[in-house]
Formats: sequence, C-alpha cells, structure tokens
Amino acid sequence: MVFGLGGGGGLTVDINIHPPHDGIANGQVVPIDHPPSWKLNKNVYHNSKKKCIDYKNHNQQLLMQQMQMQQQQQQMQQQQQQPMYGQPQQQQMMYGNNGQMMMMPQQPPPPPPQMNMNMNMNMNMFGGGSSQVLYAYSGQCQDVQGMANLILQPGKRYDHNGIKIQFLGRIDMSHAIYEGRPHYDFISLTKEIYPPGTLYQPQTPIPFHFRTDTKPYETYHGRNVSVRYLLRVIIERKFLPPLTKDEEVIVHICKPEPTYNEAIKMEVGIEECLHIEFTYTKRFYHLNDYIQGKIHFLLVRIKIKYMELAVIRRETSGEGVAVAAMASANGNPVGVGGGSGGSVVTETQTLTRFEIMDGAPVKGEVIPVKLFLGGIAADLTPTFDAGLNRFTVKYYLNLVLVDEEDRRYFKQQEIILWRKDIG
Repeated sequence: MVFGLGGGGGLTVDINIHPPHDGIANGQVVPIDHPPSWKLNKNVYHNSKKKCIDYKNHNQQLLMQQMQMQQQQQQMQQQQQQPMYGQPQQQQMMYGNNGQMMMMPQQPPPPPPQMNMNMNMNMNMFGGGSSQVLYAYSGQCQDVQGMANLILQPGKRYDHNGIKIQFLGRIDMSHAIYEGRPHYDFISLTKEIYPPGTLYQPQTPIPFHFRTDTKPYETYHGRNVSVRYLLRVIIERKFLPPLTKDEEVIVHICKPEPTYNEAIKMEVGIEECLHIEFTYTKRFYHLNDYIQGKIHFLLVRIKIKYMELAVIRRETSGEGVAVAAMASANGNPVGVGGGSGGSVVTETQTLTRFEIMDGAPVKGEVIPVKLFLGGIAADLTPTFDAGLNRFTVKYYLNLVLVDEEDRRYFKQQEIILWRKDIG
C-alpha cells in the first residue's frame, strides 16, 4: 500500500508484506477479504455474500509466484554480470548507388524475456501492479517479512537523519478514558536501516524480516480501545519531527476446543406471575458455531406479546477495569467511574435480534431456540478477559419478553467465544 508523506518533499513509502512460504503451506497465514471492524454492516446478508476465496488454490499460486520471482531475480543478477547478452553478430553489408560497399549499423538485441518478466514482478512487489492481498497471521511463531520502498521524484534529493523500521504490538486507548499513557506496547522491535545521509535514487528498496516468537493477543478494533500489530517506517529529519507511516498486520489467535463445556440452565420469573426455565446446550462457542437451546414456560399469568433473543457485545475499558470486571461478575452495575478506583467506560452494542415467539404462550409450552453466529452481520471476536487490566470484551445472550402493556422482562447470560480457524 502506498502512502504519501505529508510535507516530505515528494517522498512516498510503499510497504508490502509477503507471508512466509511455510506459513501459507501449513495454513498459518490465510487471505481475508476485509480488515476487522467493530461497526455493524447494514446489509444483513453481509456474511453470506462475502467473496469466497479458494484458500488451497490461492496458496499454491502464491507459492509458485514467489518461487518464480526468486528464480527470475537470480537470473537477472547473472545477466547483469555479463557485459553483453550474447555473441556479437556480423555486420551486414550493402552497396550504395556509386557501387561502394557500406556497412549497416547493427541494432543491439532486445533483452531476454526473463528480464522483462522480472521487472513486471518487481513492479507488482513495489505496489505498481495489482492490489495487495490482506492476510491474517496466526499468533504462533510466524515471522513478518516483506519490502518497503522509498519512492522519490526523479531529479530530486532528500536529506534525512536516519531511517529505521519497527514492528510494534500495541494497545491503543482513547484519551477520554485513559488519563495516563494513551497506548501500551507489549512488542517493540527496531532495525536501523540507514545512517544520516541523502537519498538520490527514484526507488530505494528496503527488505525487512522480523522474527517473533509469539503474538499474545488477537487484533481487535473497538469503540474506545484497539489491539494492533504495526510495521512502521520512521524517517528522521533535522529540526522537524520524524515522518512515520504504518502498515497493520492482522493476527488471529486460534485455541483448542474446551474440554469441559457445561450447559447453561437458569430459572427466572416474577413471583406468582411468570416462571421460565431456559437451557442452552453449552457455554463456549466458536465464531461460526450456532446457539441451541429451549425455553420452558412453567407458569404464565401475564399476557406476553412476543419474545426475542439478542446477542450483545460489551466493551469495558479504562483504569482499574479488572476490578470493574469482578464487580460486573458479581452483579454490580458498571459505568463511568463506577466505583472501580478509576474511570471505566462501558460500550454496549446489540449485534442482532432474533424473534423466537409471537403470541401468548401457555403453561408447559417449550420453545426451541437455534441462532447461527456466522449469520450475524458483524465481525465477531473472541472474548477478551481483564488480564492486562486495560479492557475486556464480553458477549451476552439477552432474552427479552414484552407483554401487552409494553413492559419488558429480560435476563442476560454471558457466553464465551473462541476462534477455531484463521480467517
């Protein structure tokens, strides 16, 4: 992706991330169709109309393309070392009008086709060809590598005080909810590329390769907090702040299926008016799973108009969020500065509503429930706990009953989401 550096004297930066061969082959790096977002898609069929990617064929084509690129680069280096493309050819003779013999000037032979192909591949690699594919990386020991290209207008020069590349794992917090540092870096790797000097070439390629053992957290883009992995090019300038441009690396954390996944069973109601027992088959769900259960009406003495099931995402962020999470688990409300020893902000987002009953039930009636998480027009994420004491992301099932007087009765139950596959 090409970025123009504002006030950079016509200098632009092109950052391309190339996934490793072994990561593509074993499925640890997978192409995705869009970056994650906390916003809801207005099209309810968003997930069903996603662009289908043949991961197996795509990975094979990418591997072959990268192997051909390496072979062509080696051939180009060998050909550049040779003074001529081939043996000199004999000059052709012709006779003029006066009978004198004349020599025709011999045109130099065209370069081999391999070299032209290599130039096209380099243009694609530097962003001059097709668009860049977005990849999701596994959090398990996947190196981040690629090419950064500094592009300068021909005939110009650019003075700098040093160029370096960083790989950062960062948690960004909104200034309104976090009075201290607005971000926290849990990964910080830096490579010095060039000492202070001057750029003259129209294109300056900079290959990079960062070895990372583990990436502990999944990429998350929320309302007030985000978890990002960044490749950052920094160009130091004299008497001016440095020029920086970022390219994000998407990371997905897969986990094994929980060994113990107990069912959820609760009884709620109003004394002598309503008694309901609802059951869900399990508590842990992967992101493409479905929620299945049943609702049993044991006592019904009020006229119910309809009943719906909603999936809610709740993001809690700020100082002392771990204390707020414990208070929420104990049933205490959480809000701005809700007694947690710091400023805590909670954003509640209803991802989907699913009507499961229309009309008044009778005593003893059982209503089945089945809701597919893959059909929600939003980017679901795994549940984030309060381990970093900075934010949590939790999901709830909200069962709502509405009577004929439009009074609402609801009960929430937390569910745990986890990622089964990358992408």
